[in-house]
Amino acid sequence: MSQKIEQLLRDALAAAIDADELPAFELDDYALERPADTSHGEWTTTLAMKSAKLAHCAPRKIAEAIVAHLPEDASVEKVEIAGPGFINFYLSAAAKNAVFGEARAQGMDFARSNAGEGVKTQVEFVSANPVGPMHIGHGRWAALGDSLCRVMEHAGYDIQREYYINDHGNQMNTFGNSVAMRYMQLADIVRTRGVDIDEAHKILVADRDAFAADDADEHPETHPYQNEFAEKLGRDSYGGSYIIDEAAYFYRTDGDKWVDADEHDRMMEFRERGYLRMLEGIKQLCHDVNCDFDVWFSERTLYVKDGEGELAGTSAVDRAFKKLDEMGYLYEKEGALWFRSTDLGDDKDRVLIKSDGEYTYFASDVAYHWNKFQRVDHVIDIWGCDHHGYINRVRSACDALGYPGRFEVLLGQLVNLLRNGKPVKMSKRRGTMITFRELVDEVGADAARYTLISRSSNQEIDFDIEKVKAKTQDNPVYYVQYAHARICSILRRAADVTPEEAAALGMDAVAARAIGENVDYALLTDPTELALSRKLSELSELIASCARDRAPFRLTHYAEELAGDFHSFYAACQVLPSEGRPVDPALSRARLAACDAVRSVLGLVLSLVGVSAPQRM
Repeated sequence: MSQKIEQLLRDALAAAIDADELPAFELDDYALERPADTSHGEWTTTLAMKSAKLAHCAPRKIAEAIVAHLPEDASVEKVEIAGPGFINFYLSAAAKNAVFGEARAQGMDFARSNAGEGVKTQVEFVSANPVGPMHIGHGRWAALGDSLCRVMEHAGYDIQREYYINDHGNQMNTFGNSVAMRYMQLADIVRTRGVDIDEAHKILVADRDAFAADDADEHPETHPYQNEFAEKLGRDSYGGSYIIDEAAYFYRTDGDKWVDADEHDRMMEFRERGYLRMLEGIKQLCHDVNCDFDVWFSERTLYVKDGEGELAGTSAVDRAFKKLDEMGYLYEKEGALWFRSTDLGDDKDRVLIKSDGEYTYFASDVAYHWNKFQRVDHVIDIWGCDHHGYINRVRSACDALGYPGRFEVLLGQLVNLLRNGKPVKMSKRRGTMITFRELVDEVGADAARYTLISRSSNQEIDFDIEKVKAKTQDNPVYYVQYAHARICSILRRAADVTPEEAAALGMDAVAARAIGENVDYALLTDPTELALSRKLSELSELIASCARDRAPFRLTHYAEELAGDFHSFYAACQVLPSEGRPVDPALSRARLAACDAVRSVLGLVLSLVGVSAPQRM
């Protein structure tokens, strides 16, 4: 409709200029927007004020000339000039309600656009180290990243989802040593206490739990194995109970095979097998919350030397450094290799290779981002808020490699976990974190994901477990899903089919049977009906803005508003006839069709935030 009104304005302006009522001038933007107050019509334009200087005329005069030459159109009921020169368009009921038919006909393609113009964009998110379970922050980034990808795809971007596997660096050896140490403790318990591995596992977990409960370390005698673990490995360890679980798995699989093995060989065995198991768990969890990736990129591959061809003997890291060196961005100092990032706005230069020959984490990031830009046109990274200081150095590397303005970072703020309004006590040091898997298992994938996407990425989220689990109207995800299920129930009643029959037919077929053909949307004139059509007509612009502003959270607000508008409509307007309350058949069909349109759009919006649209609740 906005395109139609813009064309009417173009024709009217051209006619007014031809009639010498206005001087000749051109406009690129006709400044159409939806007024917040519906009393000002469905569309308004400020073009008269915008063009006043170009036309050397008062805005009101420009508006009057344009309105005088507006072509007649059946969809426009009236046009008014307001204030200094606003032109307000009031549409006919048929025009306003045409969106119901469009939503039903287009289904999941409704509100799709080409705003992104096919720009090949990679979104890299989660990228948790494969040496431990995903925490709730990772869960938020999963919800944010995947929802953003869905929204951007709907808005016409060519999206690639990528997970960066941090499988290179010191954390890998730390993980291997941690598992190996717990394995040796389990073997010792089995041998010295004469118990099986299951009992040994319980003993070691109880020891760690005692450590977690001993906040002030006043009772070291209650957790001797943890004390030994800390004494040997110190800070170079992972102390969560999952490490004990991994060690127990290897003992159950291999027995005491590795007890007398070389210490380094033992560490390497558990490191490699263990990280692959952790990675598999991460992949499964991401899949369980509707977050699947196109690419799982291994950091290790950046250091692999090509074996043949013109690149033989060099790795991706080598080639990235060579490019930077050729461009004058590298220098040596005190035996280390430095990147001259201050030339590109960073607060200090960055080390790529330390004086001992060890590569820094930043070295991997340089090569990795160069690899990205060889595959896509634009890169979006989603990081935790604690990585804020890392943005400039990576951006400077991207700029140096020849991709200025094509790298951006979204920072995900913290999640405050509550239970009935009270903070859930967690300790990273003591390994007493609630994992994302535990949260999903308790509240469900839909509730977890919807809640984690419901705020802007730059805002903290208060996640109250008990409220999110509640099946009440006060729970936003339940409220929205209930509206969808309620509409499905209405359509099933109208079509006279059982839930089982509906499941076999599909809701689109059920709706077609319930509604029939030749729907007259002009019959829908109640304010609650018009509020529904207006809300549906907002979605196309909303999705485009969500994609542009990287703000998929707005869709949860929209879904809740649409659900509220539907409930208001259903309370005010009788849809199906009942005893003593007849409804005109044509009006009933139109209202059923409006219900079906809302069902379709709720299903679309829920899918864009990665949440299911249940037919029964």
